Amino acid sequence: MSATVIRVAGPAPYDVVVGHAVLDRLPGLLGDGVARVAVIHPASLPADPVLAALGTSYDVLDLPLPDGEAAKTATVAAQCWEALGAAGFTRSDVVVTYGGGATTDLGGFVAATCLRGVRVVHVPTTLLAMVDAAVGGKTGINTGAGKNLVGSFHEPAGVLCDLATLATLPRPELVAGLGEVVKCGFIADPAILEIVEATDPADLTADSPQLRELVERAIRVKAEVVAADLKETGGVDGHPGREVLNYGHTLAHAIERSEDYAIRHGEAVAIGCVFVAEVAARAGLLDPDLVERHRAAFGRVGLPTTYDGASFDTLHAHMAVDKKARGNQLRLVVLHDLARPAVLAGPDRELLRAAYAAVGGGS
Repeated sequence: MSATVIRVAGPAPYDVVVGHAVLDRLPGLLGDGVARVAVIHPASLPADPVLAALGTSYDVLDLPLPDGEAAKTATVAAQCWEALGAAGFTRSDVVVTYGGGATTDLGGFVAATCLRGVRVVHVPTTLLAMVDAAVGGKTGINTGAGKNLVGSFHEPAGVLCDLATLATLPRPELVAGLGEVVKCGFIADPAILEIVEATDPADLTADSPQLRELVERAIRVKAEVVAADLKETGGVDGHPGREVLNYGHTLAHAIERSEDYAIRHGEAVAIGCVFVAEVAARAGLLDPDLVERHRAAFGRVGLPTTYDGASFDTLHAHMAVDKKARGNQLRLVVLHDLARPAVLAGPDRELLRAAYAAVGGGS
């Protein structure tokens, strides 16, 4: 099957290429006048396929990173800056990221800040990175206060989603990536939910047409949202704009921090989406049947829908530093119906406590 090209519009438009064996398109995305290419990847994931695609036309700098969220620190970013400087990197050179969402976040941040911005091409190797981190230009690192609190908007020059890389992805990682996919079904594209509900979860594999359609639909959702509101300044007619992509993420990020990032992001997002659906129902905004559809859809693909690993007060304190908060006021993206998102500002603390109890949490 031929590759699918999804155009992300905006001030600096770029293509997201989805298909099997698409790495041969990498040189075409780098641009002209490139002498050096820095390949940023987890140390546990050899970058051989990227190196093979680059051939001998470039001076390649190999930059291995710690695995997972451990890469997303100021210390690791500084090590990359020093390596790029020592290699004589210039503004006409390019960073290529090869790995999951943490690699994309860190590598994108390094590209955004090195020489005040160099081009970056993302080659995501996990489902989560394909449908979330690699598209949209958000970059970031973690601090002791929370996740992704330091970062920059820096759109890539292109994204290559080679579905063949998912064949070796551990099943729990593939399932976790479906958390962001199912989320897109609730906030924008209910056809995603219909596919999930009609497909045996065991059939969602790297080579299945159903998974490919889910990936393409989720990327299109994100592409349309970021094209309309790249820097999260807000939507029109009551739509939250880019904030909608954070549906479920306020609690999800709090859980991740409470778990010291040992929980997978997509798992935390699934719990967070069920939680915020409970919030909306208790606020009289969402039909209770749609709350149950949240539980059923996330649960069907194998994601958790309950959590009791931290007290409500602990998680509420973490939520208070959420990036969507304004002053002392918490803001949650909620739904009024399928694909009808809005922002609920300043929700009552006891309402939140009740919603957390509904997902299995304690006081």
